[in-house]
Amino acid sequence: MIGFILTGHGHFSNGLKSALDMIAGPQQDFEIVPFEEDAAGAYGDNLREAVKAMRAKTDGVLVFCDLMGGTPFNQSMMITAEQDNISVVAGTNLPMLIDIVMSRTPDSTIDDLVSEAVEVGKEGVCHMALDAGSDEDDDEEEGI
Repeated sequence: MIGFILTGHGHFSNGLKSALDMIAGPQQDFEIVPFEEDAAGAYGDNLREAVKAMRAKTDGVLVFCDLMGGTPFNQSMMITAEQDNISVVAGTNLPMLIDIVMSRTPDSTIDDLVSEAVEVGKEGVCHMALDAGSDEDDDEEEGI
């Protein structure tokens, strides 16, 4: 099975993990490593140890980061050079995580999960708007 590590600035990983647990339940082989200002000096070592421990018990590790170019992403990318079968996805959002944890199987490959994460992550971003020109009386007739 592929293990997951979620990281990002501040409480990003804590918040997403909390929402994910509420919707999909606790997940096996899923850890968070927050990048918090008061522990910034130890962050790289903490992330490296988490990835190493996850890699030791899984077939690979997929690291989810908040944004490309930030410290969590940069540290994750450096770690990929140290171990095999580790990939990084930046721009993580809740729809992406829900889909990935629900579709992950013991036979899932890291490449398949990365492709799906990127596609679902893009689909999870949309714009919705109400038609400002609609007649309110029409809404009353339809009932809610």
